[in-house]
Amino acid sequence: MIDKEQRAAVIYCRVSSIKQSTLGDGLRSQETRCREFARRKGYEVIEVFQDDVSGSLIDRPGMKAMLAFIRKRRNSGVVVIIDDVSRLARGLQAHIELRGAIANAGGILESPSIEFGDDSDSVLVEHLLASVSQHQRQKNGEQTRNRMRARVMNGFWVFQAPTGYRYERVSGGGRMLKRDEPAASVVQEALEGYASGRFETQADVMRFLQEHPLFPKDSRGRIRHQRIHVLLNQPVYAGYVEAPEWDVSLRVGQHEPLISFQTYQRIQDRLKGIGRAPMRKNLNQDFPLRGFVACADCGAPLTACWSKGSHSLHPYYLCPKRGCPSYGKSIRRDRIEGEFETLLHAMTPSAALFKVATAMFKDLWDHRSRQGEAELKALSAQLVKIEGQVEQLLERILDARVPSVIAAYEERVRKLEEDKLLIRERMANAGRPKSSFDGTLRTALEFLSSPWKLWNSDRLEDKRAVLKLTFADRLRYTRNEGFRTTDLSLPFKLLDALNHPESRMASPRGFEPLLPP
Repeated sequence: MIDKEQRAAVIYCRVSSIKQSTLGDGLRSQETRCREFARRKGYEVIEVFQDDVSGSLIDRPGMKAMLAFIRKRRNSGVVVIIDDVSRLARGLQAHIELRGAIANAGGILESPSIEFGDDSDSVLVEHLLASVSQHQRQKNGEQTRNRMRARVMNGFWVFQAPTGYRYERVSGGGRMLKRDEPAASVVQEALEGYASGRFETQADVMRFLQEHPLFPKDSRGRIRHQRIHVLLNQPVYAGYVEAPEWDVSLRVGQHEPLISFQTYQRIQDRLKGIGRAPMRKNLNQDFPLRGFVACADCGAPLTACWSKGSHSLHPYYLCPKRGCPSYGKSIRRDRIEGEFETLLHAMTPSAALFKVATAMFKDLWDHRSRQGEAELKALSAQLVKIEGQVEQLLERILDARVPSVIAAYEERVRKLEEDKLLIRERMANAGRPKSSFDGTLRTALEFLSSPWKLWNSDRLEDKRAVLKLTFADRLRYTRNEGFRTTDLSLPFKLLDALNHPESRMASPRGFEPLLPP
């Protein structure tokens, strides 16, 4: 029981963040000083309330709990002890509102650092201290932003580490982004897959990451659309940093990229032309030919579904176009996919053709190497031209007086600077193959020799790769007849032409008979 002559008191402590409350000693230090003040004044401390939020906020859990606590003891006039004015609030308006809330709840505010009073001089001092505290908070925020902005200007990422990266302290460089495996490789595969078309929509990217056990999920084990949108729009993955809100344009970062800037640009181009697909059940996993085989009668891509029978579900492909003679007429999945596998088996070339393919591949490799050298020269000339354009625009900005004209020039300069970054990256990679000739040849010949092996993979992405690499256009299928003549991709088309002499190209001599000399 509290002595009747002894006044009850509560202590309120606050630090600005959870990190300060867990790593620092601010809360305990405040409480110790307030308890010492209470003993000196003869108060009995009956409760301690704490917060770990910014002093600019009024809605705080600890403050709300304290106000509810002292309202229940309104008649006894509970003393509220704070270590300093800044612990109550770091803003004049917030201080005034909380001061009034404590008074309305029946509390009496006291502190070892200041004597609160209702006379004009005491109120002036109190408000001056609250204003100084607000100024310190704002000044600290400005200094923090200025330091962060300077770091971004020097190529350092200063925000929360994106998925696939982690912060690591580097000697002489402070905290820097480093690859965080295995998540980094998963993000890289997702980004490159979307850029190349392996993943046709953002929903495909989301499904890939959702099913990947190494990609971190939210507390519910899910990945949301917004996270995919952010992932695809982050230039930090291409090794660049920017902060438009701080007027810091795109620039080369100090960290290791997960993808090339060219890949990032392809992603942006796809995002501008393709809307976000809604999440739905992934029927393509059950029907890999869905969307890649068209109805021979109308040309519409076949859809697919599970049909409910008397005892079980049955898988079918069917034409979805109204008015088509085949509209709604089902094709059993095992039939159409079985015929497709037979088609793939028949595409295996002979050993003799592989020798020809190897020679063709070598010629193509040498041709692309020469192209790379020519491309490097062209890119160098293009870079010089762009730098000249940037200089001209900067001179026009200095002479311009109309804000809208200046803004238009600045936007043009920004776009040209992005083009320069892209060109420099292409120059660094021009004429430099990603792998050796032997390694690339081995991979290509393995696929040419047996595309059906990759088709037998359990991964939907592998099956789609077979369809895209083997055929130049959608396959056309006729019910009760099978696949029509297929339009093969260039490598298979050339091998097929060599395998069937009757379809080879005309002789370079021409069609007319040779004239006598």
